[in-house]
Amino acid sequence: MYGGCCARTDVPKLRPLWLRIILAVAVCLTSFGLALAQAPSPAPELEGLYIPPEPNNFFIVNDNSISYHYEFTGSNPGSGVTGKNVITLNHFDVWSYGTNLVNVDWLRATNGSTTPAAPCGFPNANTGCPGYTEWYGFIRSTLGWNQLFNTKVFSAGPLTNVSFMAGVDLNTDNTNLASRKRSIEGGVQFSFAAPYDGFVNVGVVAYKEWQHDGIAAQLGTNPSGNVNFNPTWGIEIVYEQPLGFLPPTIPLTYNALVTIHGPKGNGEPGAPNRITEYYTQQALLLDVGKIVAERPDHFFLWGAYRWWTNKFGLDPATTGLCCTTESTWMLGGTVRF
Repeated sequence: MYGGCCARTDVPKLRPLWLRIILAVAVCLTSFGLALAQAPSPAPELEGLYIPPEPNNFFIVNDNSISYHYEFTGSNPGSGVTGKNVITLNHFDVWSYGTNLVNVDWLRATNGSTTPAAPCGFPNANTGCPGYTEWYGFIRSTLGWNQLFNTKVFSAGPLTNVSFMAGVDLNTDNTNLASRKRSIEGGVQFSFAAPYDGFVNVGVVAYKEWQHDGIAAQLGTNPSGNVNFNPTWGIEIVYEQPLGFLPPTIPLTYNALVTIHGPKGNGEPGAPNRITEYYTQQALLLDVGKIVAERPDHFFLWGAYRWWTNKFGLDPATTGLCCTTESTWMLGGTVRF
């Protein structure tokens, strides 16, 4: 999963391990929220409770932004490490029954000698081509149980809501791999209030992915290039925490993203099995608009760090590929409108 600033649905009758893990985590999270029902709530009216929309306004919240950031040491498994320029378009809305998030990234690698565009790159030489370009987009939507059932039963202590959650991811790039990721996911999201109007969202999902392997098609081991992974489990966590304990002259917000996907098989003949994939990203955002022009929530400068291991589920021990762990700092800016 990518994001400026800012990773998945068959149910067999026998309930395989990945489904039992999802159900167990879901039960634990629900129990956690209810157990804290007697704890002081940071703000009972915060996120997750039903808020009727304005009479002539479909969206309660309609937030759009454009971002640019630079990744200093992004990795491409099997190829190498490269800087990346990234432009992000992001839309987030809240309506009467839930939320929608749409994110589209345009990424351009700066190192053509390690991460080149086609026709360079394995099985061909890595010379004479610019860095590759990629488009990556994803959608996440929720339907709140409090809103659907017109109740506040799913608000207890810091637990503000429980929601149905669904999403899709799509990508394409101009490498010899010719990646064409298509994934779907569905599950349940638990929302919690945090101090200073912050929040924590924890999604537990079933995940299914399809891909394309242009290199295997060229080598003849998978002539069609089609990759069809097994269904697996996923966990997605979003944590946003305004640092309200600081003076008003230092308007900082901490943001964290965590995505975990379980093993998903090999997806194509002769390929090693994919293993559990971990993606984490932490960012610190400075509200420059509030400091400079008394216009809060309009212009941000931010720095972030990403750690992504077993990238795409690739196991360095069985694949022999380099660069399956990405560790990179990022600097960027965001304009909201």
